[in-house]
Parts: sequence; structure tokens; C-alpha cells
Amino acid sequence: FLIKTKEADCDDYILQKVNHHVFQNVAGLMQNMERVTTHIKNKLKQSSNEGSKYEVITIIPAKNGQTYYQDNSGDYWRILRFIKGGHSYDIVDSPQKAYWGGRAFGEFQKMLSDFPPPPLVETIPNFHNIEIRLQSFFQIIQDDPVNRVNEIKEEIRYVEERKNKMKTIYKLGQEGKIPLRITHNDTKFNNILFDEDNNVLCILDLDTVMPGYIHYDFGDAIRTGTNTGAEDDKDLSKVSLDIDLFKAYAKGFLEETKHFLNPYEIDNLAFSAKLFAFSQALRFLTDYIAGDTYYKINYKKHNFQRTKAQFALLFSMEQQFEQMQEIIRQLTVDL
Repeated sequence: FLIKTKEADCDDYILQKVNHHVFQNVAGLMQNMERVTTHIKNKLKQSSNEGSKYEVITIIPAKNGQTYYQDNSGDYWRILRFIKGGHSYDIVDSPQKAYWGGRAFGEFQKMLSDFPPPPLVETIPNFHNIEIRLQSFFQIIQDDPVNRVNEIKEEIRYVEERKNKMKTIYKLGQEGKIPLRITHNDTKFNNILFDEDNNVLCILDLDTVMPGYIHYDFGDAIRTGTNTGAEDDKDLSKVSLDIDLFKAYAKGFLEETKHFLNPYEIDNLAFSAKLFAFSQALRFLTDYIAGDTYYKINYKKHNFQRTKAQFALLFSMEQQFEQMQEIIRQLTVDL
């Protein structure tokens, strides 16, 4: 809800209900948000970037001093200061916009690269853990609760063929070759608020900010932002990775992050796009086998169509993968 204040020179506010069924530790979520926004505000105060309009989400505390309020029915609410003069884009339709997006999330990562301990709370445990996603997938195949396994043999084969390779990021983390960082974990383009000059005004939707690998933010941004088709496109010929958008996003992202990422992180940025197309296909397919219990669907085989569209995007990435890797290598040299 938008709460408008009568006086023109006073702030307006956003009242939000927090989904405590998805985010079961609301206190931890709000503690994360408070710590992250405070850190970024301190960074901006130390910055010499005069005239910057960069804003940070501001939480308005309840009367008891907490960052949220629980009502008598058990629902959770929070109030944030409304950021005026901003707009967002749902579609990345030009390399210029892709570049802005890359810089926006790259700068977000840069400002949090020296975030102090203790670690943030996992607001959705194992959210991007491909090992857990695969375990869930193969378990639901065994259970086959609504008798759909026989109709998805080809899709199961796609998963089988790629499952070991898709554990690359997970294994690098387990081996200590890539560090856990603070990641946004929902890097859709419309989670960036721009000002009237298309400078980044604010990064929105911090509910999923928690420990993760840099590839989580880069990979999902590429999956959602460079797809020439829709996430559930019925015409699979429309679905592909736009290599120009990929290059522009990677340029913006690496301009902000290259100096603090290690070689393993940089070398696997292109791969992370494939990981997230695969992972999302896996999630849709798992839900389809389970009987459509998680994602909202608009028709009977909606999750299956989403699965096929994500696999089509993955196949396009696989065909262009060498070019994607070369783009990352060249940007690392040039920037």
C-alpha cells in the first residue's frame, strides 16, 4: 500500500505485508535488510561521488523499535520510505539498458564486498543449492504422485546429461575456491529503480539478500534479462540468448566487480547463465511432476511449457557458450 502524506514536503511511505509462508524467519529477514541498508548508507556517506542521487531502502521502525510489526492474526508488516521520482523497466530491449543493469548489480556487489561478520541469515535456505534441487527432482520422479513421469522422459534425459556439470559452482564453493559473498538472489531487471536520467536510484526487493556466490546474481540476471522470448513462451523458436545484451550486461557488471573477484569467479561467470537456465527448468519440471503445488499456473501444462522454454534458452546458451566465455575473457583484459 502507498501511504501518502498531506504535506507536499513530507515523505510518503510503502506499507508491505511480508509473506511469512515463503520467508519463515521474518525477524532474520528484517535484520538482514537493516544491516545491509545501513552498510550501504555508510558507504555512500564515505563516497566522494558528489551529486549522486543513489538512494537506499529506509525502514521505518514500529513503536516498539522493531523493524516489523506482527498483527493479532500472525501476519507481518513493515513500512518503508517511498522513493520518489523513480521508474523501472520490465524488459531489457537494448544493450544500453543491459549495461545499466550490469553496473547496477555490480555496484551493489561492490558496496557489500567488505560487509563485516557475522553472516546474514538464509531467508530461504538452499534457495540456489543445485545439489538440493537435483535431490528433490530425482525423489519426486521416484514418487511420481500424479503419474506424469512417463510423459517427460526426454526432459529427464536432458537433466541426466547435465547434472554433474551443473554442480560446478557448488563444488568450487565446497572446495573453498570461490567465497560466499552477499548476493541479492533475485536480479530481475525490474528490481532496479532508475531516476529520470536513467542513473541507478536504488536496488529494490532485498528479501532474498543473503549469503551466496557471485554467480547467483550474474547467472539469474542473464537468464531473465537476455532471453529473446518469454519465460513460458509457446513458440520455442523465439527463445534464445541475445549475445549483444549478454556482452553489454557483462561489461557493466565487470566494470564494478573485476577488481575484487578472484579468477575462479570470473572464469565461471558465463557458465552461471547456463546453470540458472538449467536450475529454473529443473524447478518448473519438479513442480510439474509434483502436481503443480508451488508455482501458480494459468493452464494445465503451464509448468511443462515453462520447462521447455527454459531448456530452449539453455540450448541457445550451449550453442553460444564459447563466444560467451570469450566475451568475459576479453572484457577482463580490456577493463
